[in-house]
Amino acid sequence: MVAAAPADSHKAPASLSKTPDKLILTTMARYTGPKTKIARKFGEPIFGEDKVLARRNFPPGQHGANKRRKTSEYGVQLREKQKAKYTYGVLEKQFRNLFEKASRLKGITGEILLQLLEGRLDNVVYRLGIAPTRAAARQLVLHRHITVNGEVVNIPSFAVKAGDIVGVRERSKSLEVIADALAGFNHSKYPWIEWDEATKSGKFLHVPAREDIPENIKEQLIVELYSK
Repeated sequence: MVAAAPADSHKAPASLSKTPDKLILTTMARYTGPKTKIARKFGEPIFGEDKVLARRNFPPGQHGANKRRKTSEYGVQLREKQKAKYTYGVLEKQFRNLFEKASRLKGITGEILLQLLEGRLDNVVYRLGIAPTRAAARQLVLHRHITVNGEVVNIPSFAVKAGDIVGVRERSKSLEVIADALAGFNHSKYPWIEWDEATKSGKFLHVPAREDIPENIKEQLIVELYSK
Protein backbone atom coordinates (compact mmCIF):
# COMPACT_ATOMS: atom_id res chain seq x y z
CA MET A 1 0.00 0.00 0.00
CA VAL A 2 0.98 3.59 -0.36
CA ALA A 3 1.24 6.53 1.96
CA ALA A 4 -1.20 9.12 0.67
CA ALA A 5 -4.74 8.98 -0.57
CA PRO A 6 -6.14 9.92 -3.97
CA ALA A 7 -8.59 12.77 -4.28
CA ASP A 8 -12.19 11.69 -3.84
CA SER A 9 -13.00 12.13 -7.50
CA HIS A 10 -14.54 9.77 -9.99
CA LYS A 11 -11.34 9.33 -11.97
CA ALA A 12 -10.61 5.74 -12.75
CA PRO A 13 -8.73 4.13 -9.83
CA ALA A 14 -5.82 1.81 -10.28
CA SER A 15 -6.34 -1.67 -11.58
CA LEU A 16 -8.00 -4.29 -9.44
CA SER A 17 -7.14 -7.90 -10.14
CA LYS A 18 -9.75 -10.50 -9.31
CA THR A 19 -9.75 -14.26 -9.03
CA PRO A 20 -12.51 -16.36 -7.44
CA ASP A 21 -12.85 -15.36 -3.78
CA LYS A 22 -9.75 -13.22 -4.06
CA LEU A 23 -9.05 -9.53 -4.46
CA ILE A 24 -5.63 -8.07 -5.11
CA LEU A 25 -5.35 -4.37 -4.30
CA THR A 26 -2.88 -2.33 -6.31
CA THR A 27 -1.36 1.13 -6.04
CA MET A 28 -3.82 3.98 -6.63
CA ALA A 29 -2.54 7.11 -4.94
CA ARG A 30 -0.44 10.12 -5.86
CA TYR A 31 2.40 9.25 -3.50
CA THR A 32 4.06 6.05 -4.71
CA GLY A 33 7.18 5.97 -2.55
CA PRO A 34 7.84 3.59 0.33
CA LYS A 35 5.71 4.14 3.43
CA THR A 36 8.65 3.41 5.70
CA LYS A 37 10.48 6.46 4.34
CA ILE A 38 7.58 8.68 5.42
CA ALA A 39 7.27 6.91 8.78
CA ARG A 40 11.01 7.42 9.42
CA LYS A 41 10.58 11.11 8.64
CA PHE A 42 8.18 11.39 11.58
CA GLY A 43 9.87 8.75 13.71
CA GLU A 44 6.56 6.94 14.21
CA PRO A 45 4.79 3.95 12.62
CA ILE A 46 1.97 6.17 11.31
CA PHE A 47 0.87 3.51 8.80
CA GLY A 48 0.86 0.63 11.26
CA GLU A 49 3.45 -1.91 12.34
CA ASP A 50 6.74 -1.35 10.51
CA LYS A 51 9.65 -3.74 11.02
CA VAL A 52 12.09 -1.56 9.09
CA LEU A 53 11.21 1.50 11.18
CA ALA A 54 11.78 -0.54 14.33
CA ARG A 55 15.39 -1.12 13.19
CA ARG A 56 16.04 2.28 11.61
CA ASN A 57 14.07 4.85 13.59
CA PHE A 58 15.81 7.94 12.28
CA PRO A 59 15.23 10.25 9.29
CA PRO A 60 15.97 8.79 5.84
CA GLY A 61 19.07 9.86 3.93
CA GLN A 62 22.80 9.31 4.07
CA HIS A 63 23.22 11.31 7.29
CA GLY A 64 19.78 10.70 8.75
CA ALA A 65 21.01 9.15 11.99
CA ASN A 66 23.22 12.17 12.72
CA LYS A 67 20.86 14.99 11.77
CA ARG A 68 20.20 17.36 14.67
CA ARG A 69 18.62 20.39 13.05
CA LYS A 70 16.74 22.96 15.08
CA THR A 71 13.22 23.25 13.68
CA SER A 72 11.35 26.56 13.66
CA GLU A 73 7.93 26.93 15.24
CA TYR A 74 6.39 27.02 11.78
CA GLY A 75 8.32 23.89 10.83
CA VAL A 76 7.01 22.02 13.88
CA GLN A 77 3.44 23.04 13.07
CA LEU A 78 3.79 22.14 9.40
CA ARG A 79 5.28 18.76 10.30
CA GLU A 80 2.28 17.98 12.50
CA LYS A 81 -0.15 18.84 9.72
CA GLN A 82 1.78 16.65 7.29
CA LYS A 83 1.74 13.79 9.79
CA ALA A 84 -2.05 14.05 10.12
CA LYS A 85 -2.51 14.17 6.34
CA TYR A 86 -0.33 11.11 5.78
CA THR A 87 -1.91 9.22 8.66
CA TYR A 88 -5.45 9.66 7.37
CA GLY A 89 -4.51 9.72 3.69
CA VAL A 90 -6.08 13.11 3.00
CA LEU A 91 -4.82 15.63 0.46
CA GLU A 92 -4.30 19.32 1.22
CA LYS A 93 -7.58 20.66 -0.20
CA GLN A 94 -9.63 18.04 1.62
CA PHE A 95 -7.72 18.63 4.82
CA ARG A 96 -8.19 22.39 4.62
CA ASN A 97 -11.92 21.96 3.98
CA LEU A 98 -12.23 19.72 7.03
CA PHE A 99 -10.36 22.26 9.14
CA GLU A 100 -12.64 25.07 8.00
CA LYS A 101 -15.67 22.92 8.80
CA ALA A 102 -14.23 22.13 12.25
CA SER A 103 -13.59 25.80 12.94
CA ARG A 104 -17.25 26.62 12.26
CA LEU A 105 -18.55 24.00 14.68
CA LYS A 106 -18.97 24.55 18.40
CA GLY A 107 -16.22 23.04 20.49
CA ILE A 108 -12.43 22.64 20.42
CA THR A 109 -11.40 23.01 16.77
CA GLY A 110 -8.46 20.59 16.88
CA GLU A 111 -10.46 17.83 18.50
CA ILE A 112 -13.35 18.33 16.10
CA LEU A 113 -10.90 18.11 13.18
CA LEU A 114 -9.71 14.69 14.36
CA GLN A 115 -13.30 13.57 14.93
CA LEU A 116 -14.20 14.57 11.36
CA LEU A 117 -11.22 12.59 10.07
CA GLU A 118 -12.28 9.59 12.15
CA GLY A 119 -15.78 9.83 10.70
CA ARG A 120 -14.63 9.44 7.09
CA LEU A 121 -15.99 6.22 5.59
CA ASP A 122 -12.55 4.91 4.60
CA ASN A 123 -11.31 5.43 8.15
CA VAL A 124 -14.36 3.71 9.68
CA VAL A 125 -13.84 0.72 7.36
CA TYR A 126 -10.23 0.57 8.59
CA ARG A 127 -11.21 0.91 12.26
CA LEU A 128 -13.73 -1.92 11.85
CA GLY A 129 -10.92 -4.19 10.68
CA ILE A 130 -12.47 -4.74 7.25
CA ALA A 131 -9.21 -3.56 5.64
CA PRO A 132 -5.63 -3.80 6.93
CA THR A 133 -4.77 -0.17 6.11
CA ARG A 134 -6.61 3.05 5.30
CA ALA A 135 -5.28 2.86 1.75
CA ALA A 136 -6.82 -0.60 1.37
CA ALA A 137 -10.05 0.65 2.92
CA ARG A 138 -10.20 3.44 0.34
CA GLN A 139 -9.92 0.95 -2.48
CA LEU A 140 -12.68 -1.23 -1.04
CA VAL A 141 -14.93 1.82 -0.85
CA LEU A 142 -14.06 3.02 -4.36
CA HIS A 143 -14.71 -0.41 -5.83
CA ARG A 144 -18.17 -0.61 -4.27
CA HIS A 145 -17.53 -3.34 -1.70
CA ILE A 146 -18.83 -1.27 1.23
CA THR A 147 -22.36 -0.33 2.27
CA VAL A 148 -23.77 2.28 4.64
CA ASN A 149 -27.20 1.46 6.04
CA GLY A 150 -27.59 -1.20 3.34
CA GLU A 151 -26.75 1.07 0.41
CA VAL A 152 -23.49 0.91 -1.54
CA VAL A 153 -21.36 4.04 -1.01
CA ASN A 154 -18.21 4.53 -3.08
CA ILE A 155 -17.04 7.89 -1.70
CA PRO A 156 -14.13 7.51 0.77
CA SER A 157 -14.79 10.94 2.30
CA PHE A 158 -18.44 10.13 3.04
CA ALA A 159 -19.19 11.35 6.57
CA VAL A 160 -20.45 8.52 8.75
CA LYS A 161 -22.93 9.64 11.41
CA ALA A 162 -23.86 8.22 14.80
CA GLY A 163 -26.16 5.26 14.31
CA ASP A 164 -24.97 4.43 10.78
CA ILE A 165 -24.28 0.80 9.93
CA VAL A 166 -21.16 0.23 7.82
CA GLY A 167 -20.81 -3.21 6.32
CA VAL A 168 -19.45 -5.41 3.56
CA ARG A 169 -21.54 -5.86 0.46
CA GLU A 170 -23.04 -9.35 0.35
CA ARG A 171 -21.19 -10.49 -2.77
CA SER A 172 -17.89 -9.15 -1.37
CA LYS A 173 -17.90 -11.00 1.96
CA SER A 174 -15.81 -13.87 0.57
CA LEU A 175 -12.99 -11.64 -0.68
CA GLU A 176 -9.68 -12.84 0.69
CA VAL A 177 -8.38 -9.36 1.53
CA ILE A 178 -11.41 -8.77 3.77
CA ALA A 179 -11.34 -12.22 5.38
CA ASP A 180 -7.60 -11.89 6.10
CA ALA A 181 -8.04 -8.43 7.63
CA LEU A 182 -10.90 -9.55 9.88
CA ALA A 183 -9.17 -12.72 11.05
CA GLY A 184 -8.24 -12.22 14.67
CA PHE A 185 -9.01 -8.50 14.66
CA ASN A 186 -9.86 -7.08 18.09
CA HIS A 187 -13.17 -5.28 17.58
CA SER A 188 -13.40 -4.16 21.19
CA LYS A 189 -10.48 -1.71 21.09
CA TYR A 190 -12.49 1.20 19.72
CA PRO A 191 -15.40 2.10 22.05
CA TRP A 192 -17.25 4.19 19.47
CA ILE A 193 -17.92 1.29 17.10
CA GLU A 194 -19.71 -2.02 17.54
CA TRP A 195 -19.08 -5.05 15.33
CA ASP A 196 -21.58 -7.75 14.27
CA GLU A 197 -19.67 -10.78 13.04
CA ALA A 198 -22.78 -12.49 11.69
CA THR A 199 -23.58 -9.67 9.27
CA LYS A 200 -19.99 -8.45 8.74
CA SER A 201 -21.05 -4.95 9.66
CA GLY A 202 -20.38 -2.40 12.36
CA LYS A 203 -22.35 0.37 13.98
CA PHE A 204 -20.86 3.83 14.42
CA LEU A 205 -22.16 4.42 17.94
CA HIS A 206 -20.98 7.97 18.48
CA VAL A 207 -18.27 10.48 17.65
CA PRO A 208 -15.08 9.32 19.41
CA ALA A 209 -13.77 11.29 22.38
CA ARG A 210 -10.28 12.70 21.86
CA GLU A 211 -8.78 10.42 24.51
CA ASP A 212 -10.09 7.38 22.62
CA ILE A 213 -8.44 8.33 19.31
CA PRO A 214 -5.09 6.50 19.33
CA GLU A 215 -3.25 8.64 16.79
CA ASN A 216 -0.26 10.56 18.16
CA ILE A 217 -1.20 13.92 16.63
CA LYS A 218 -0.82 17.28 18.37
CA GLU A 219 -3.86 18.86 16.80
CA GLN A 220 -3.38 22.22 18.52
CA LEU A 221 -0.24 22.76 16.43
CA ILE A 222 -2.36 22.35 13.30
CA VAL A 223 -4.86 24.91 14.59
CA GLU A 224 -2.01 27.34 15.26
CA LEU A 225 -0.63 26.79 11.76
CA TYR A 226 -3.92 27.54 10.03
CA SER A 227 -4.52 30.51 12.31
CA LYS A 228 -1.44 32.38 11.08
